[in-house]
Amino acid sequence: MAELKQALVAYSFNIFGIVAGTTVASQLGLFALAPWAIAAYPAVVSARGVIGGLLSGRLSTGLHVGTVKPRLFGNTRSFYLLIKAIVVLTMEASVMMSMVAALFGVFLWGLTAADFFSILGVIMATMTIALVVISPLTFTVASLSFRHGLDPDIVLYPVESTVSDLLITVCYFLVLNLFFRLGSLGQSVVIVLCLLLLSTAFYILSKNAHETEFVKTVRESFLMLVLVAFIVNVTGSFLSEIRKVVGDRREVYTVYPALIDTIGDVGSVVGSTATTKFALGTLRSSFSAVRDHTNEIFSAWTASLVMFVAYSILSLAIQARFQLFWEFTASLILANLMAAAFIITVSYVAAVFTYQKGLDPDNFVIPIESSLADSATTVSLLIALSLIRIG
Repeated sequence: MAELKQALVAYSFNIFGIVAGTTVASQLGLFALAPWAIAAYPAVVSARGVIGGLLSGRLSTGLHVGTVKPRLFGNTRSFYLLIKAIVVLTMEASVMMSMVAALFGVFLWGLTAADFFSILGVIMATMTIALVVISPLTFTVASLSFRHGLDPDIVLYPVESTVSDLLITVCYFLVLNLFFRLGSLGQSVVIVLCLLLLSTAFYILSKNAHETEFVKTVRESFLMLVLVAFIVNVTGSFLSEIRKVVGDRREVYTVYPALIDTIGDVGSVVGSTATTKFALGTLRSSFSAVRDHTNEIFSAWTASLVMFVAYSILSLAIQARFQLFWEFTASLILANLMAAAFIITVSYVAAVFTYQKGLDPDNFVIPIESSLADSATTVSLLIALSLIRIG
């Protein structure tokens, strides 16, 4: 079926998540430099996922209904207001994630005020670089897929999230190396990046505070960011627990970004196709109408299972531990069954609930499901690795 083929094509980009995981595995030494470094990693990935999810959802629906054109210049007013809102939300997400990460850190690792400013600087600098690099790529993928007759609801977020996870991982470790290993020069670069984001965001706020559409996007998304900030820091805590279970087993870290990526993609396909159908009137916005959405759900979930097996093969091959194939693959499949079932339910329920309440589902569905997907995948992986011991 067409949906399954498109999902498999889109998910195949998650192979690049293995590159992100290999980067994590090669930089494990950085996690020893500060107790918050490993816990903040999911927060950075999820913060970018929230921004990318919101942008992807709005672009895919906008392209379908005509409020966004598949071109950068001479686009609609709604498009440019969306881009301005993304800059402001990037600043807000950075501050929010840092504050909650520090709050968790005070209770879990005994962090100090100085640690908070370190976390804030690293996360904000990372998000600044990612904003400049990743957002244009997101729009490019949206435009190209739409122009070539593909469905952005199926293709855009899976491709964007994979590229985003790879680039945000590289950016995060780049900033960590700057901050910890280049002394005052590196820390000065981090401070400049933070000030650049802050000044740009406040300038946009001052010039667009009267724009109803801009204010609505920022207001609704801010409420969502508060919830997501707590969710992703739970993810970081569970990732720390995974490290206690597996130690420095590199095959687990190698596959981790691809896993969270793919479960997030499952939720995005289910949620984004539903919200577009609601907007077009081809699907009733009710919980019982899920039976008319089973084709998209089946395609999204089946494609994810195929990819989880592929990730196992690639990860074990890279780390030269192929003798663990059966145990490791069984662990990943078990994690998939738990995480995907949860995130499919969340995505559809969130789409229906927000639409019925008169909110814009694209401001909520993908950002919420992508952050919950990270947590659900991390918890499911921890359970699976605990139940299926790998020799």
